[in-house]
Amino acid sequence: MVKLPKKIRDRLEAVSAKRPRTVIQHILKHGCITTQELSEVYGYDHPPRAIRDVRELGIPIVTAKTKDKSGKSIAEYRFGDLSKWSGVPRKASGRTALAKALKNALIEKFGSRCFIYLEAMDAATLQVDHRVPYEIGGEASTEDIGSFMLLCPSANRAKSWTCEHCENWERKDPSFCLRCFWAHPEDYDHVAGKFQKVVTIVFTGDEIEDYKRLISISGEAGAQTTIKRILHDKFKDVARQTKRTAKKTEDENE
Repeated sequence: MVKLPKKIRDRLEAVSAKRPRTVIQHILKHGCITTQELSEVYGYDHPPRAIRDVRELGIPIVTAKTKDKSGKSIAEYRFGDLSKWSGVPRKASGRTALAKALKNALIEKFGSRCFIYLEAMDAATLQVDHRVPYEIGGEASTEDIGSFMLLCPSANRAKSWTCEHCENWERKDPSFCLRCFWAHPEDYDHVAGKFQKVVTIVFTGDEIEDYKRLISISGEAGAQTTIKRILHDKFKDVARQTKRTAKKTEDENE
């Protein structure tokens, strides 16, 4: 059990919201909590969201790396320096509740669509997120709507998980984030530090049948490889056809 001054422990014990309380009580008892425990013991499909709930209360949480039972690298969370905890939620000091006006301004400028999946969506399902994670870049002015993005819940969960497992989560260099796909999918140099390019494909309407055919051919795990192969073969065919057309034109001009 973590030893803490009574005043601080009482503050922690006073947290009543279910998700942050679950995290707090586990750390108090065991000293830390992992993403695996949040998922397998408590059934949270998106562990980083539970940790963010605690941080949004102003409670300092530090992230470290550990190994799960299979040897896979996972995140481990502990309390930071609780002597610096003012007891004031971040909505009053730091991360603010993102106003409805900001969301409306983003929709007005960019449309009601997810910045990652690029699909038009019901505005009610979209969430406002900092382009650069608050934990790295701090609070951004809501007057600068370019510092924020609209994400569907699925994209938001994926971004949170990726950011927390990125090398920059500990280094905390905002400029690094600004060149990342998860901050600016319209113009980026890397994906969480890896030299990669991403094309997100969403199947809707009649396209669902194409998706089913793809999965029947490749299986879900092999879908990406199959799409890449189809594109590669198509580009080779186009290149050959272009070469033949150029040769034909050259022969005709002789």
